Amino acid sequence: MGVLMQAFYWDCPREEAQEYTWWKFLATKLGGLEQAGFTALWLPPAGKAANIGGMSMGYDVYDYYDLGKYPQKALRKVNGVDEVKTWFGSEEELRALIRAAHGCSLKVYADLVLNHNNGADQQEFNPILQNYRWTKFTPQSNRFTRDWTCFNPSPYTENDPAAFGGMPDLCHINPRVSTGILNHAKWMIEEIGFDGFRYDFVKGFGAWIVRAIHDRQYTRGGQPVSLFGVGECWAGDDFIDSWLDSVNNWAVHRVGAFDFPLRYRLKDLCDTYGFSLRTLADGGVLIKDRPHEAVSFVDNHDFSGNDCVVNDKMLAYAYILTHEGYPCVFWKDYFNYGLARPGEPDGIERLVKVHESHAGGGTAIRYVDDLLYVMERTGIASQPGLLFVLNNSGGSLGRRVQSGFGNTTLKPLAWGGKGAIPQPAATTTDSDGWCQVEAPPRGYVVYGV
Repeated sequence: MGVLMQAFYWDCPREEAQEYTWWKFLATKLGGLEQAGFTALWLPPAGKAANIGGMSMGYDVYDYYDLGKYPQKALRKVNGVDEVKTWFGSEEELRALIRAAHGCSLKVYADLVLNHNNGADQQEFNPILQNYRWTKFTPQSNRFTRDWTCFNPSPYTENDPAAFGGMPDLCHINPRVSTGILNHAKWMIEEIGFDGFRYDFVKGFGAWIVRAIHDRQYTRGGQPVSLFGVGECWAGDDFIDSWLDSVNNWAVHRVGAFDFPLRYRLKDLCDTYGFSLRTLADGGVLIKDRPHEAVSFVDNHDFSGNDCVVNDKMLAYAYILTHEGYPCVFWKDYFNYGLARPGEPDGIERLVKVHESHAGGGTAIRYVDDLLYVMERTGIASQPGLLFVLNNSGGSLGRRVQSGFGNTTLKPLAWGGKGAIPQPAATTTDSDGWCQVEAPPRGYVVYGV
């Protein structure tokens, strides 16, 4: 399925000294990402935010159609000029980034916020609540305007699952809202050039609106667009299963979900003393139960401090970049925390290359106990498969296992662990596929042809 790069983190324009220039900054990274083997980018919300109290990451949507084209309603000044850009740049800079990404064979996915809005232009009286609320939106683009009937509670009774942060909560069954959302998605794909969406906070609205977006047919430049979608369904495995079923039982283009249950399991692997590797062979995670709809990840913009994976994070990346699912790499891990390690055997870059060249086919657990885990990807088409060995002990561990590789020499393709790790030896299988595999302390080795 490729490898996805989450091309932002919280407050990244300020942290990287790239305020109003993030799109241009990303464009300088495209060649390296393509060379490393990445196949897609996930961008932050592109629409003009409310920006109340300062510039924001865009999850407080004000104008869906203003991607940095119209003066900010508050008329802030940037270098003495009325502010037009979003915190990330202008619409034309975004379009240029997408064109350049496509030129590097990278898909581009937009973060779509469909649950809530913020920064209304004026208050209105809501006769259901018998009070005034900030729900009158007359954005500078003059497209997808909204009034009190567009937000819950409204004359359109909706069984809305959840609101978010006290922001006005969109009423999706109001035809004005659903039409506005569908037309905006079409515009983002066909006019702006996006290839799909990450749906923010999908627990907050009915799955049918996502299904409606994916039921539609799209074209760009006279050619059909195969739409990608992934939901942020921050929940347990059963809830995510139910959400995926509610979308995909009827969708033309199937939607995936972030594998939050796996992410918490991987945090325990990295940060919890005595974690049993047997847990990695259990179900209850998307990559086991429905791998074709699983987007696996280690950390993202919503985790901070000790909620992040703190220790030995490469163990988690080695896992998601060898197993099934669609792995997503976090920008901050790759660039800011130095885990890319270009040209080295123990970095994310090497694992991305191995994922693209070898990690195909189904998954077979060849051995597992509390301290050692051996998995085989069985291979498909041009991807010959691999053996992945994970060691959770304080010393080197090995095991003789049977694989699907008969009479084959398997070389170490990527490896890492605690301390200075010498290059592991190659291993040769017999006619029945048996071979000896080893991994360094708190480390991993990926073997392949």
